[in-house]
Amino acid sequence: MMLNKLKLIWSRSSWLMAKRILGIFIGAIIVALSINSLIIPNKIADGGVTGIAIILHYLVNWPISLTILFLNIPLFILGWKMVGRSFLVYSILGVSALSLALDLTAGVLQLTTDSLLASIFGGVISGIGMGVIFRSRGSLGGTDILAVLLSRTTPFSVGQILLGIDALIFLMAAILFRPEMAMYAAIYMFIATKVIDLVQEGMSHYKSVMIITSQPQEIAVDIMAKLDRGVTYFNASGAYSGETKRVVYCVISRTQLSQIKEIIHNCDAQAFVAISEIPEVVGEGFSSWKGH
Repeated sequence: MMLNKLKLIWSRSSWLMAKRILGIFIGAIIVALSINSLIIPNKIADGGVTGIAIILHYLVNWPISLTILFLNIPLFILGWKMVGRSFLVYSILGVSALSLALDLTAGVLQLTTDSLLASIFGGVISGIGMGVIFRSRGSLGGTDILAVLLSRTTPFSVGQILLGIDALIFLMAAILFRPEMAMYAAIYMFIATKVIDLVQEGMSHYKSVMIITSQPQEIAVDIMAKLDRGVTYFNASGAYSGETKRVVYCVISRTQLSQIKEIIHNCDAQAFVAISEIPEVVGEGFSSWKGH
């Protein structure tokens, strides 16, 4: 019995790892297609180690794929003991996959000669690829590792350090080439970042609703009956009045927003309502943990 259970766990773990590795390679190919068909032909910079490799390619015609590998090696050595082993292994896999994909897609057709279009659509395509890599628990290594290491010895967060490194790379591109190159790079990175978030979190189809009301029971019953959504109570007290009230909390789909507003207004027009978007919901009635 125990042996069968261990076999099942191993089978699930192996399948999940295989899916992650496949996702990293698919994401790397998408990013490479964006770089080779839009970014490099239009002389647009990138952030991180890839950005440095692209600038060196423009200056001395070094192959980007090999430059990315060589620049990451010292960072991997630095991070071996200080960064989580799992993160480092998937980072090495992600960097290797990107380097290989850049070589495989080197002869791809240039999609446009318009730098603005290239920065916009390059950001979208690269963002999709990087989002797939990150969803697969992968990473493109490089400055991510450096940022983690520096955040432990400086008062700056990982995000602030990454932003500073990218700003320096864009400044270098502006000085060595032309200011427009850095401007297009900023557009590219901004769009890519937004698309990465979209791929990882998905479009928000759900909203959380918190209702502070004098009629919690009536509102909860109507929500469950008319919207078929679960409801949770929280006990709360006002800091000024000291009055104790029940807070009604539930998660609904975007299409149910007008209905829940109507329910609340009909039950208690004086209720205090806070509505916010939720990137992802896992649990009964929503998505499952499968694939996480």
